[in-house]
Amino acid sequence: MTKLYRENFPASGVVLDLMGSWVSHLPEDVAYAEVIGHGMNEEELRGNPRLSRWFLQDLNEKPELPLGTETIDATGLCVSVQYLQQPVAVFRETLRVLKPGGLIAITFSNRCFPTKAVAIWQGLAMGQHQRLVTLYLERAGFAAVEARTLVEADSEYDPLWAVIGRKTTRN
Repeated sequence: MTKLYRENFPASGVVLDLMGSWVSHLPEDVAYAEVIGHGMNEEELRGNPRLSRWFLQDLNEKPELPLGTETIDATGLCVSVQYLQQPVAVFRETLRVLKPGGLIAITFSNRCFPTKAVAIWQGLAMGQHQRLVTLYLERAGFAAVEARTLVEADSEYDPLWAVIGRKTTRN
């Protein structure tokens, strides 16, 4: 994830760490203008040294982001997309807050908390989740969406996938 962020998040840009925790997976040697954290656990967000500021919010209850329109250069959502009950609404909001040319990078593996993941996520076979997340972003209005495999599944590592949505002039 850190490599993905290094390659896609602009240095000196404003970054939103959506559904974050005590670690942001951002490259330690890159100085961003601001890193805004979002999550549901105050203690974890308070303990994240990369965050300039943060806010608590349950996106399943309130998908609207308390951020200005076109104020964010890049958004990371790490291993939590499977818990969103209104993913299209959340990603419409993400599109709203992204600057033109900005992006969201959503990463996920084959692991989840089954009691928290939405039913559609649990009903899909491994490898089908990329298409679901791509569909979420397309329905939210992202015109440019790309799916990637970051780590292949093998006996040593869990798979890791990413879906990247970019805000273009057509959004």
